[in-house]
Amino acid sequence: MGFTIGGIREFRDIRHGTKRRARSAEGTAVAEYTGLWGWDVVPGARAARGGDGRTACSCGTADCAAPGAHPLAFADALPAGTTLEKAAAVWAETPGAAVLLPVGRTFDVLDVPVAAGRTALVRLERMGLPLGPVAAAPTGRALFFVAPGAAAGLPTLLYRMGWDDAALDLRCLGPGDHVVAPPCDLAGLGPMRWLRPPTLDSAGHPPEAKLLLGTLAYVCHRLCA
Repeated sequence: MGFTIGGIREFRDIRHGTKRRARSAEGTAVAEYTGLWGWDVVPGARAARGGDGRTACSCGTADCAAPGAHPLAFADALPAGTTLEKAAAVWAETPGAAVLLPVGRTFDVLDVPVAAGRTALVRLERMGLPLGPVAAAPTGRALFFVAPGAAAGLPTLLYRMGWDDAALDLRCLGPGDHVVAPPCDLAGLGPMRWLRPPTLDSAGHPPEAKLLLGTLAYVCHRLCA
């Protein structure tokens, strides 16, 4: 996981402001993601909504396909296990960057409507099933972190469960995709939030997608009906 007891104490110092060097909320989050949860982090472009209601990306591309949700071309990724102090220092060199989590390494992501996600989350917790982190996006989506490989195996899993022909507003993010991490703003729409924050257990070992997929597919189908 890339953390030690001393590292956890250092992170607490960073969070509570007892370190002399000032740090942004994003820098503190990056230190947590790399040092505690064992995730890689990538500096990303920012996006904001203009007076005309349109979203402009800081990359400068007028027709950017993913405004505020793609890596900066000139910035290097911070690997999992980066020390907390170094993570905060490196992030300070890319002020204003969004915090992106590369998908397909430690986790894949099941992406569903937030209404379906909240309902499914209650059901899954009542069933006592293992759960990974769950994030909510201001676009009205819920993101369930699951074990890597889910994106490649999703069509087969849905077929075996009998959901392959059903109307489901459900997709899976995998290698090559990125998730904007809390507390960053997403495309000028508002902040990302955790519905179920990561823990030392769930961050490095999210559940297999098949454990959650039946419930998620059922709830999504009811929502689409």
